[in-house]
Amino acid sequence: MEYEEPKFFHVMQYAAAADGDVIDMVSGNPDWEPPAALRTALREYADLPPTDFQYPPSEGLVELREAIAERRNVDADRVVVTNGTGEANYLAMARAFERDAGDEALLMDPVYPYYPGKVDMLGGESTLVPTARDGGLDVDAVREAASGDTALIVLNTPNNPTGAVYDLDAVREVVAVADAVDALVAVDEVYDHFDLTGEFESALTLSSDRVIVTSGFSKSMAITGFRVGYAVFPEAHVGDAKTRHMLVNVAGARPSQYAVHHALAETPPDYYAAARDLLADRADAFTHALDAAGAEYTRPEGAFYVLARFDGFPGTMANVKRLVDEAGVAGMPGDAFGTARDEWIRFALVTPRVEAAAERLADYFED
Repeated sequence: MEYEEPKFFHVMQYAAAADGDVIDMVSGNPDWEPPAALRTALREYADLPPTDFQYPPSEGLVELREAIAERRNVDADRVVVTNGTGEANYLAMARAFERDAGDEALLMDPVYPYYPGKVDMLGGESTLVPTARDGGLDVDAVREAASGDTALIVLNTPNNPTGAVYDLDAVREVVAVADAVDALVAVDEVYDHFDLTGEFESALTLSSDRVIVTSGFSKSMAITGFRVGYAVFPEAHVGDAKTRHMLVNVAGARPSQYAVHHALAETPPDYYAAARDLLADRADAFTHALDAAGAEYTRPEGAFYVLARFDGFPGTMANVKRLVDEAGVAGMPGDAFGTARDEWIRFALVTPRVEAAAERLADYFED
């Protein structure tokens, strides 16, 4: 399997090398402060005895797993702490394919690009399933695509890149489809703290032995470099997932798990509410300018991305580079996210310069 540079990196490198000022709306790195308790915990960790500098339990610090389990209302034995949500998704996908229940994965289109990459790495075959115009689940399309070859269905809610928050009844119907064809459903909920509707409900509330929920703290605590994620597996699958995690990683990083555990315990809800308010304000400012530019767009119900389509300006890599050079704004080409929004461009709202970027786009497309 040859290495292929992700388009994210390519655009970011192109923007960094460009002449003039360019506003980065490519990466999903939050630009706000992490919880204060996390910084405090890191300082405390430096003074712990040498025994605390050694391997943690492979599946994660006991106290962190218990804290996650309490918040998720599950048994701690079902929780595996991973190296970011990316590894959690990898473990969920691997578990689906190693059951000899087929080699097909149904992925919602538009799709987070690392999903099909992981499917390919694991020897599976991806089938892109169209979503509704607003990014919501099209259960009939999932039902039509599912077959005896389907081993895995992957959902992401709140969604990257559409910002859609999936209705729990629709997720329940997808799980019923999975049950009919003997598939597992991996539900990536890494943006659950960024539900702007107040209507998000975790797939864990379905209590299904078909559902694996993944999440993490990279986005919610603004710590993408700490690599602390987790997966909640049904009892029948958690042992195999722990084994694969151990063989691939031995264990995760102890200092980051220690800090996240303390931040979980000591960070008030106001911290997360402030981030949501910030993102809602940015979405208002950005989409207002897109109105001025005559663009079609998806206003995010959750997460922190906006997909926009400008007439006569399809979301190709060449046009993204034109925006970098001529407008001073860097976004992601829509064709990086599958086929359904290949004429669109994705913009991440995790920059304090959202309003300036919006004004530049409005000026560029008004001319």
